[in-house]
Amino acid sequence: MTVFLVGAGPGDPGLITAKGLELVRSCDALVYDVLVAPELVDEAPEDALRISRGGIGQHELNELLVALGRQGLEVVRLKGGDPFVFGRGGEEALALSDAGVPFDVVPGVSALSAVPASAGIPVTHRGVSAQVTLVSGHSANGDELDYGHLASTPGTLVVFMGLTQLPKLAVRLIGAGKDPATPAAVVSRGTHSDGETVSGRLHEIAELAAGLQSPALLVVGDVVALRRRVERVSPMRGAALSRDLA
Repeated sequence: MTVFLVGAGPGDPGLITAKGLELVRSCDALVYDVLVAPELVDEAPEDALRISRGGIGQHELNELLVALGRQGLEVVRLKGGDPFVFGRGGEEALALSDAGVPFDVVPGVSALSAVPASAGIPVTHRGVSAQVTLVSGHSANGDELDYGHLASTPGTLVVFMGLTQLPKLAVRLIGAGKDPATPAAVVSRGTHSDGETVSGRLHEIAELAAGLQSPALLVVGDVVALRRRVERVSPMRGAALSRDLA
């Protein structure tokens, strides 16, 4: 019996790892995130138990994984992106460890780099950005984020799950000293064929991104200005929509 915490990648079903896909195809039970591509769920064996994470709280989910593991099943917990990057994979791993249930972690392609890349934005670039800061947009509601530190830190800022908090994020970053003219982009449904990207300046990015779909990633930094040049020579994003107002 083993529970595998598997990263499904950032959205495009083709971006799951070979090992992850092999485990999905041979599992006894598949517990999957609602954002996981249906094509990947369909890769599970016909007789496999399939359980959507939708509507299940984290505590209940932890208990479910423990229960399935104790039944002697080969369980795949299929998570969007990478299990340990804002995926609560650590919480599930600790629950399994505390219960004495064997588990393994199969990393996935994280949205951290893949989603900006799908829009032609390299999160690091020689001479432009040598470091990346990663935060959760859910933290914008409280005092968890140190906006002074974020505003003064060089390099690229990537915000997960920040679409609904965009106005607050932009205002507070600017209020903490970030240049309002800093290039910024929002990538909606990155790596999907219906993905859409808008880019402009930090002070206007919330307005430009109005109407975009979740999930979406906010990228702030000079690397965003590179996307025009990268897009011109890439044939891979022909189906994606782009609004570049920078």
